[in-house]
Amino acid sequence: MHRTRSDLEFGFLTLLIGSSYMKWWPSLLSALLFAILSTVPVPDAQAQTDSGHQNVTNETRVTDDLHGGHASERWEGSSEGKAFSEFAHHFAGSLEVILGLAELGAALQYPLPYWTRFILPGALSMMGGFPLFWSDRDAWPLGSLSFVETFFGKDREMIEHKSYGILTLTIALIEMLRRLGRVRHPAWAAPLVLLVLTGGLFLFVHSHGNHPEAAKIQFQHMLLGIVDVVAAFSKGMAAWLPGASPQMRNRWNMAWGASFIVGGLLLLAYSE
Repeated sequence: MHRTRSDLEFGFLTLLIGSSYMKWWPSLLSALLFAILSTVPVPDAQAQTDSGHQNVTNETRVTDDLHGGHASERWEGSSEGKAFSEFAHHFAGSLEVILGLAELGAALQYPLPYWTRFILPGALSMMGGFPLFWSDRDAWPLGSLSFVETFFGKDREMIEHKSYGILTLTIALIEMLRRLGRVRHPAWAAPLVLLVLTGGLFLFVHSHGNHPEAAKIQFQHMLLGIVDVVAAFSKGMAAWLPGASPQMRNRWNMAWGASFIVGGLLLLAYSE
């Protein structure tokens, strides 16, 4: 039985009202989740079915083009391609906002539950798993292309997505070990900083295939890249600034968390 958006929104609203006796931070998080749910489009099942019947021929042609080593122009810029890409960005944006709130709450030293310290590695795991398994519909492991065709083919955008997914999952594992206390040396903070910095710089040169709105997409990615560079700089200063007081480190950690919130909001507003 499928639940409608109204049912899901009502559930989150009930959670928000029922938690009025708690401190405002959990209430804020509940309100945020409610707002995010309201902004993410819920696909209509019947419309998807009808669209699927109408686009069988086009999907077959797209797959043939990819196997032949040519970028498909039918998927890039199509209504289905735009909807998929926007969903992926909005999904990542919702994770970034939640991640940023958790990091900002920790920097502000709010009495958050212990499990919130694992929101960052958990969010990174989902943000890495999505491009690795689902970012490109014809790519390995769920699509028709083999592992070799996916990672060593001619589709630069596909290779970038998969590489980013593997890198993000690796950093998520390192962050989980750090927050469990298994690795304690300050140098282990470097992979996270380098990931965010590399990801931000990468957005300035990320390939968009033959998309008709490539200029608009590039502008949005440049904004996201700037935010990521600021976030990486803030985290680096919080971790390694010589002689910094605990208060100063907390301020840099606040900037780190706030940067993720801003980046998440930009991703939620992403459109093609």
